[in-house]
Amino acid sequence: MDYSIVSLSLDKLQSDCLLVGIYENQQLSPVATAVDTLCEGLLTKLIARGDIKGKNAETLLINNVPHENFQRIILVGFGESGKVTRKLYRKALAAAIKVVKESKVSVATSALLDINVENVDTQWLTRQNIEVFNDAIYLYSKTKVCEEMPALQQLYIYADKLVSSQAELGLLQGKAIAKGVELTKQLADLPGNICTPTYLAEQAIELATQHEKLKCEILEESDLQALGMGAFLSVSRGSRQPAKLISLFYQGAEASVKPIVLIGKGLTFDAGGISLKPGLGMDEMKYDMCGGASVLGLIRMATLLNLKLNIVGLVPSSENLPDGDANKPGDIVTSMSGKTIEILNTDAEGRLLLCDTLTYAKKFNPEVVIDMATLTGACIVALGRVPSGLFGNDDALCEELLTAGEVACDKVWRMPIWEEYQDQIKSNFADLANIGGPDGGSITAACFLSRFAEDFRWVHLDIAGTAWRTGAAKGATGRPVPLVSQFLLNRA
Repeated sequence: MDYSIVSLSLDKLQSDCLLVGIYENQQLSPVATAVDTLCEGLLTKLIARGDIKGKNAETLLINNVPHENFQRIILVGFGESGKVTRKLYRKALAAAIKVVKESKVSVATSALLDINVENVDTQWLTRQNIEVFNDAIYLYSKTKVCEEMPALQQLYIYADKLVSSQAELGLLQGKAIAKGVELTKQLADLPGNICTPTYLAEQAIELATQHEKLKCEILEESDLQALGMGAFLSVSRGSRQPAKLISLFYQGAEASVKPIVLIGKGLTFDAGGISLKPGLGMDEMKYDMCGGASVLGLIRMATLLNLKLNIVGLVPSSENLPDGDANKPGDIVTSMSGKTIEILNTDAEGRLLLCDTLTYAKKFNPEVVIDMATLTGACIVALGRVPSGLFGNDDALCEELLTAGEVACDKVWRMPIWEEYQDQIKSNFADLANIGGPDGGSITAACFLSRFAEDFRWVHLDIAGTAWRTGAAKGATGRPVPLVSQFLLNRA
């Protein structure tokens, strides 16, 4: 899908499908008012007839338009004027794109930058048009024949000349974030027999060829063995697929600038190992690499925008399967840090990948480290599927992520990692255990990781409830790419 800004005067604008806004008190937006004049008061007549009230996400498709430049008009409701939040704006956009898709048009024009949304500017509004539309037209087609591909191929975003420079910046950001989300979803939706650790590594290598400031390094199992990554390597013992540590290096700033390290759990399939998961819903465990896919998506975003940052992306990738050589409950492994870990449950494997990768991250002298992982079902129990869980050892860094989440509409909720919880991961036979019992499972998982992140500012994002949708709409969401993208934009 292609996106561009158009700043013609309305009387010269041509569109197969023009989107304009209306508020709940049946008040037309400024652009809609001008369009109404060009269309001989048609919109006003339809409003007076009660065809649309302007409630949030309410839409009205008008096919018979008395102006030759407009083939169709979609009135989009935004709710009460002066009370449109970021969330409500995106909700209305999602309703609008649904109607556009159903109308089968190949080209549409969004004239929705004149909606008054609390605490945002034209740049943000433009970005959201692209992010929401691109998310809605995404269609998985790698392993199936899609009889009906989306007709929409081009979205023009109408911007007044006074704000066109802001709109152009929003266009660049929106396209880059949308491309990052798209890559994340494409990788995450692939089945585990295609998207193996080797396949994921190959995609990282391919990504590195697309930008001169990006380099890729793949560490094989022999390299991990030499580094002493006993925790990481223990996870892949039950798999015939070799583990990989994927490293991407983006240098957008001077070499002396400390990098932001992004770590993403890349477990391409998780059967639970010897602590086997129930069969029902196990197919969704191909999504256990959404954190790793997100790192690749974020690197793609950063390169497209040429962000003036140094970023290191680390993706520890493996499978977790039952086998005669697989980890057993009660086994003790030695991590790269030298800490020993008693494996009480082999299905708590993500933290074994991450703990060694956190130790490895120290070598880059990071400014901050952010890890993203579909780590615990307990996080879904605690928070549902609305916010991602946020844990961290630095209040200022956590606040940065909370603020970025609000702006990006990709929310997080901060969870505690108080000292009292550390007692739950004590072991009689090792330095620590890999689970802490049934209480506060997402917290004790974060406490476990915190023991390997003591030497730098660190945030852990538990995205188990937000990285994919289940049920009839099953599929990857691309989160937390918008959240971390906003964090990186703020930093840049």
